[in-house]
Amino acid sequence: MAKVKKSGKLIVGTSADYPPYEAVDADNKFVGFDMDLIREVAKRMGIKVEIKDMGFDSLITALQAKKIDAVIAAMQATPARKKKVDFSTVYHKIKDAFLVKKGSKIKLNSPHDAAPYKVASQTGTIQEKWVKTNLIDTGKMDKDRYFSYERVDNAAMDVANGRVEVLFIIADPAKKLAQKAGLDIALVTGETVGGGQSIALPKGADALKAEIDKAIESIKADGTLKKLMDKWELQ
Repeated sequence: MAKVKKSGKLIVGTSADYPPYEAVDADNKFVGFDMDLIREVAKRMGIKVEIKDMGFDSLITALQAKKIDAVIAAMQATPARKKKVDFSTVYHKIKDAFLVKKGSKIKLNSPHDAAPYKVASQTGTIQEKWVKTNLIDTGKMDKDRYFSYERVDNAAMDVANGRVEVLFIIADPAKKLAQKAGLDIALVTGETVGGGQSIALPKGADALKAEIDKAIESIKADGTLKKLMDKWELQ
């Protein structure tokens, strides 16, 4: 917190390939629910925010290496991640979705029904961990049928082109991605969700966490969070 106050800005890492949470617009500006939220958090802390784009799977490493002060990237505060970093209070609860090619005959009544297909998700995500733990490690899916992508938009393109059959991501971005890439949503579920979305912080950054938590709670209390959710059409 002392470093942040001295510099007057919070350096935040994200993976800007996940609308409506984080993306880059035609003017090369960071836009999305998370981007609006972190700017509002910084405003209420009386500081500026600098956003850096990087691969999702490198965000926690960058935080540990002190290249950034925080991470906001639709990230869930799971027990495994809590061993490496600390997290703010939860700012949004989510569901997951499975996307398939437009007109596909694939029917999913449960996340486990994806096991016979070629499944993709984003590297380092809870969705990837769920597939490995619940499908591959249990023997339901051959490991060669799972495909990990650094960028979720590339995964969507491969589903549309038939290279993979199912894309497993968070439900809110799934709606926009389905429209953009010409995909169908085969299933929306809460069964695979590990926890709510939070801002990741360095281990032991208690003062910084306290300030960010205070800002988030005030954003919730005065209705600003609800306005942002409505703006970006979040559930």
